[in-house]
Amino acid sequence: ASAPPPRTVRFAGPSITTETKMYMTQTSPLPDPVDQPEFYQTIPTKRLLAWVVDVVLIGILTAIVIPFTLFIGLLILPFLYATISFIYRWVSLARSSATPGMRLMAIHFRDNRGAPLDSGTALFHTLGYFVSVAVFPLQLISIITILLSERHQSLTDMVLGTTALNR
Repeated sequence: ASAPPPRTVRFAGPSITTETKMYMTQTSPLPDPVDQPEFYQTIPTKRLLAWVVDVVLIGILTAIVIPFTLFIGLLILPFLYATISFIYRWVSLARSSATPGMRLMAIHFRDNRGAPLDSGTALFHTLGYFVSVAVFPLQLISIITILLSERHQSLTDMVLGTTALNR
């Protein structure tokens, strides 16, 4: 009797047979950019627009806070803006894996297991964002990787294993 034909198994990545499965490393639970490109379409544009929305919202929040500092906040405006920005990004990523701008653009982050970001990952993502903004070459590399990488990941995303996906 001949053996039955190999069974095809579907993972997040390309289809494989049970015969080749034992030689394969674990695939990512994130959608495969080749098989499921709809999860990654227009992500660079949406990330840019989400960033603009977030910058405006953080500016509005900063303007609201200034009178409560008896206008002393104007003397430390860059520090005040950075502090509000950090808290805004960390809290919104920890709560919903997306900033308000990202939610408006219908994108969200997922970690390397395909799960929403937890508070720790959101903290490290925010720290990575701030480091890349502070060090221009890192920001430039991050922009290039968002534009050219298969999953449109920033440098911080690549380090943490996170990615932005369309909802």
